[in-house]
Amino acid sequence: QMAAEVKHAVATAETDPGVVAVVLTGAGRGFCSGADLRVLQGISQGDRPQPASESLRADPGDAGMASFRGAFTYLLSVRKPIIAAINGPCAGMAVPIALRCDLRFASEQASFITAFSRRGLIAEWGSSWILTRLVGPSRALDLLFSSRKIGAAEAERIGLVNRVLPPEQLLPATRQYAKELADNCS
Repeated sequence: QMAAEVKHAVATAETDPGVVAVVLTGAGRGFCSGADLRVLQGISQGDRPQPASESLRADPGDAGMASFRGAFTYLLSVRKPIIAAINGPCAGMAVPIALRCDLRFASEQASFITAFSRRGLIAEWGSSWILTRLVGPSRALDLLFSSRKIGAAEAERIGLVNRVLPPEQLLPATRQYAKELADNCS
């Protein structure tokens, strides 16, 4: 449901001429805790999650880019900049979502953990490909093999995020950056 809601919101923003950039953030203390492991366990046992409401059907991004039509990979083909405002923990399947944003701004309280190797999973959604391009092959392998948790300062040092800000400044600074983009367009 939440994935469908995000996709619908991104599609709405992409077609709105008044929107110059999209800010993707989490509510509350964290950016995203990743996939619901109960749902994953159910899928492995043959259960299928309920489809999202038909009213949320959306297809953002460049429809001609067939490789970018999957779950959250569409973010790579959206025609407007997408900025992840990572306000807290970004874990598991949330990491590929953040990686697909054009820029990543993080709160000093943000943390990152890939968690795939702890679950016996591969780095899904092309995570190993894009992570390698952001932080380099050795650092990407370290993060994927170890599933170790890193803080915002290390994430900035290795190139995973563009900026680290005090928590109370994260959203205002991200919105200000989007405003500057809009000013550049006028």
